[in-house]
Amino acid sequence: MQVKKRRTQRERIDATRAALIAAGRAGFVANGYAKTNTPDLVVAAKVTRGALYHHFEDKRDLFLAVVEAEHAALARDIEDATLGDRDPMHALIEGGRAYFRSMQVPGRTRLLLIDAPAILTQDEREAMDDRHGGRTLREVLDLALQQGLIKPLNLDDLAYILSGVYDRAAFAIDAGAAPEDVEAVIEAVSLGLKA
Repeated sequence: MQVKKRRTQRERIDATRAALIAAGRAGFVANGYAKTNTPDLVVAAKVTRGALYHHFEDKRDLFLAVVEAEHAALARDIEDATLGDRDPMHALIEGGRAYFRSMQVPGRTRLLLIDAPAILTQDEREAMDDRHGGRTLREVLDLALQQGLIKPLNLDDLAYILSGVYDRAAFAIDAGAAPEDVEAVIEAVSLGLKA
């Protein structure tokens, strides 16, 4: 007879938090932030209202955690696509393709590019981007600059502007543009940076 292993306190805490984040994501994607209510979230997560407020200060705090998780997943997708790539220009292009694929996860464009700017402060959004997708972009651009592969431009400005281009392109794909057409434009822009 197999004995069922009891979960540790940490495992229970992590499972409850993960259930709340998953329920929050589903609710925010389906209904938008304003129409998502906490009673429905606790039912969907199969937890108590007390558990929600033990882990998160309020609905906004839960939304912040959902957006952080989306940023982390996006960065993982980009890093997985460029792992071991020694050519920064190739990594820039492949990282862009990975970004577009990852942004096609249902609801991700809405969460990161529509709802997050309306609900979170610019400082909160920039801090998340600096920890995740923005970090991956800055790293590859910095490497390309150090190797003299792209024109000597200000790294901060270059990363900020390219990030905006990628976001607008993700909007275009979400609105129905062919991903391969958008990727071709982004590749041309990236190659136009070459020294």
